[in-house]
Amino acid sequence: MKIDIDKNAGFCWGVVKTIELVESELNKNHKEDIYVLGDIIHNPREIERLESKSLKTVKHDKLELLETQKTEVIIRAHGEPPSTYTKLENLGLNVIDATCPLVKNLQQRVRKFYLDGWRVMIFGKKSHAEVIGLRGVCNDDCVVIKNVEEAIDNIDYERKTMLFSQTTMDKPGYKNIKDALRNKFKERYPESYSEMFVAKDTICKFVSNREPQLRKFASEHEIVLFVAGRDSSNGKSLFNVCKSVNDRTIFIESYEEIEIERIKKAESIGITGATSTPQWYMEKVKEKLTEAIG
Repeated sequence: MKIDIDKNAGFCWGVVKTIELVESELNKNHKEDIYVLGDIIHNPREIERLESKSLKTVKHDKLELLETQKTEVIIRAHGEPPSTYTKLENLGLNVIDATCPLVKNLQQRVRKFYLDGWRVMIFGKKSHAEVIGLRGVCNDDCVVIKNVEEAIDNIDYERKTMLFSQTTMDKPGYKNIKDALRNKFKERYPESYSEMFVAKDTICKFVSNREPQLRKFASEHEIVLFVAGRDSSNGKSLFNVCKSVNDRTIFIESYEEIEIERIKKAESIGITGATSTPQWYMEKVKEKLTEAIG
């Protein structure tokens, strides 16, 4: 049996920068706990590794418990709304901002167009941490949509509309929504629709560029093990890409979930994952799989 790890899998550059910043802070404060607000990334294995180095996870509703400690709190890669920064400041907590640079840039763009009077539409998941931050920078005066139907149902032809996307959404879904909205505005404003509707593709290029590479990798293997955290939006999206090419794609969060009897007769197995799946853990999955199959 041949077992390959996808050479294009692993952390995106935004997650790399976030983890590097966290590691640096942990090394500087090796005798003290450092807190991160919410899961640093959506991968439980990487969270466990960092927790072994004294990184602690705190929920929003427990921040007050840290007030007397005057400790450091890390803003995770997904970013936070302005209200969170205000709360941390009022509690006297030191902020280390590990927001992904792409997310930070998107927040600034959403804020700018909102202040300029545009109606902001966001292709994304309303309860996703990144989108909560985006909603915060425009005082929640925006429309979050996840498909063409919702986009069309929420058109306001009287206002200039700007379409953005959560950075981890799928490219085809964004294009379908963009085309549908543009066509609707073009019907209403044949001569000036481009002034009334503008779309900004803010999907992470690392994510969208992985899709063709992932399709090729999936097609080259009899079985694909897709390793990701179950809460990873990017993981769900890329898993579906993989599954669309190879129906024998299996989603796992940890190697303990692998059903050896189900895959041991395969001639080739590919191991890949989300942009929040660490390379070291895919290596571990391969090692455990090799030991189990013998």
